[in-house]
Amino acid sequence: MATDTAAAAAPQKAERPGTGYLRYGAGKVGGAVVSLFAVLVTSFFLFRLIPGDPVKYMTGGRQVSNDQLAAYRREFGLDLPMWEQFADYCGKALTGDLGTSYQFRAPVIDKITEALPNTLILTGTAFVLYTVLGIILGTRSAWRHGGLGDRLNTGLALTLYSIPSFWLGLLLIIVFAVGIGPIPGLFPTGGMESGNEEGFAYVIDVAHHLVLPVITLVAVEYGQTLLVTRSALLDEMGSDYLTTARAKGLRDDLVRRRHAVPNAMLPTVTLIFVNLGRTVAGVILVETVFSWPGLGGLFYQALSVPDLPLVQGLFFVFAAAVIVMNTLADLIYPLLDPRVGR
Repeated sequence: MATDTAAAAAPQKAERPGTGYLRYGAGKVGGAVVSLFAVLVTSFFLFRLIPGDPVKYMTGGRQVSNDQLAAYRREFGLDLPMWEQFADYCGKALTGDLGTSYQFRAPVIDKITEALPNTLILTGTAFVLYTVLGIILGTRSAWRHGGLGDRLNTGLALTLYSIPSFWLGLLLIIVFAVGIGPIPGLFPTGGMESGNEEGFAYVIDVAHHLVLPVITLVAVEYGQTLLVTRSALLDEMGSDYLTTARAKGLRDDLVRRRHAVPNAMLPTVTLIFVNLGRTVAGVILVETVFSWPGLGGLFYQALSVPDLPLVQGLFFVFAAAVIVMNTLADLIYPLLDPRVGR
């Protein structure tokens, strides 16, 4: 009994500073690794359910003998048992080899690297614009909630967010690219460049092609950021520290900028990182509608064959980008709010 009392009275060993965060971070990174492996497995088996024979596509519709078809299958390893194909795929993926595209006869990683900059130009530009626009309008709507501006902003955001991006893109092409009634065609109907410009004229040409797809993405995506920011800020509006700040004589705009907005940014930071991961994936439908030569358009093209190595590789890259960005957001949380990760 005395021993138990002495043990209970003994001082607990203090946890070293930073140990809790390291344990928290290790758990998040470990979860990300498990998720990446799950994506690797899913990407292999999921797309083998797609109807169609990629070997027949590679023949270009020509009449070929069974021996020639068998030779194609041996060349790409399609004659092996499924488990051997999976083991080979996982082994190569761990070294960065995502296979060889059936239709392009080139390494998948090379095709991804070639199309990635185009996607980042489009979705990166849209990401910056709709994030800034959503945060500014969401902050103003929350601070003046219930007013006419709040109702108009929220209603427009909900309406645009519910519109399919491909439908809005087609509508913009009809009105502003093809032209309708008194409105002339002001922008290209698709593509990334005209093909005959150099130097600064090339930059202007690409920017001209960017306008409609960027407007489409911004219009559809900014509403989500606006609504999340507005909701988070409304939760902070009744806090005692804001009342105290006002009682000290601080102006409303200072109270909003210095106190309310920083404390309400945690959910918005999550959304920003998720959207940042999606910029790598691009928006498949928008890139397809506007014939933008990025990863989204490449995925659609590969899916129609089906070009299994290219589809698998793109799917893995898309998912990995989102997983990595979510993990980074989780690791940054404790820096913004020390209560997270304790």
